[in-house]
Amino acid sequence: MPFPRLDTERMQNTETVAAEQRVSADSHMAEPPDLWETRLPAQFRDQALHFPKVEKYKSFQHLRAGGWDPHERLRDQAYDGISAEVLYPSLGQMAYAVDDPLLEEACCRVYNDWMIEFCSVSLERFWGLGLISLWNIDGAVKELERCHRAGLRGACIGLIPADDLPYSSPHYEPFWEACNALEMPVNFHIISGPGRARSEEQWPAGLLPRGVHKHKLEMMNAVGDMVISGVLERYPNLKVVVAEAGVGWIPFFAQEFDYYKNRFSGKAEALSRPPSDYIYGQVYGAFISDEIGGKLLTWYGQDNFMWSNDYPHPACTWPLSVKAIAQDLGYLPPEVRRKVTCLNAAKVYNHGEAPPPADPPGEVQDMTSWEAHWHD
Repeated sequence: MPFPRLDTERMQNTETVAAEQRVSADSHMAEPPDLWETRLPAQFRDQALHFPKVEKYKSFQHLRAGGWDPHERLRDQAYDGISAEVLYPSLGQMAYAVDDPLLEEACCRVYNDWMIEFCSVSLERFWGLGLISLWNIDGAVKELERCHRAGLRGACIGLIPADDLPYSSPHYEPFWEACNALEMPVNFHIISGPGRARSEEQWPAGLLPRGVHKHKLEMMNAVGDMVISGVLERYPNLKVVVAEAGVGWIPFFAQEFDYYKNRFSGKAEALSRPPSDYIYGQVYGAFISDEIGGKLLTWYGQDNFMWSNDYPHPACTWPLSVKAIAQDLGYLPPEVRRKVTCLNAAKVYNHGEAPPPADPPGEVQDMTSWEAHWHD
């Protein structure tokens, strides 16, 4: 994927934006390709996640050492003026594709061990998420609790569950209860979950790129199941984050949800409030570059949208995040922009406290391969 949409003619107040604090609400790891081969328990070692085509400094998100080296990550954060990042898995999402609940759980635990080690270098800058397997729900709760004790900031779960276990199922109730009690937000990221292979079959690549609609529909299904089944009503402290699917669709989704809830009977009758109340109050969206989402901020999103740079993935705005923000959000009043680029993420992941200001930029890993990459 090429570097995302940037148009210098649309950028406003670039110098002001450059001086403002920024938190990326959706960044990623570039896990060591042999992480699972070297760390899984012996009984699973011959079934380990295996990535023979992934090479450090050469492949996809592995161009920057900051993907796996926390000290390089701190340098790259400073280079882009980033105070903190919410850290999602990359290769780790493949744990949901192993088709074996015990192996999936073991792969998630290996990732979490490594994530805890990485974040321990700078807990104030690295807001890591635990990768949680949900087949064994008692085990999921215990792993969530372990991640919480270790300083991780939320639970990353598969966006697309198994067909027979939608997120409206009572199966998940103890997990939602634990997330609510621990104030660990639930995070959905595109292209993840045990049902991903089935979803790919349902939405084959065609003339219309699947990114135009597929990711949004999958987010609607996951969030819609939680809303309609009363999860967010039962657990008012539970926050849900939808990441990397843009945000411009969210207000329309909330509007239509209310409309059809009022027109037709069904499970929604059990809700005490309109579906949009739960979405506006408990659902947050992380976006990279979304001009439409920015324009909607005067009506909806000031307290729910969260900017992200997506480092170190190919579509990320690093190290030109100032330009991306100035383009999509530069026209906004500074107090509104500060919510979207810093304070909303702090509310979800850091008890409402902004992290320390970004470190001054210094020397970073050579940029040659990176510049060649996103100019292709």
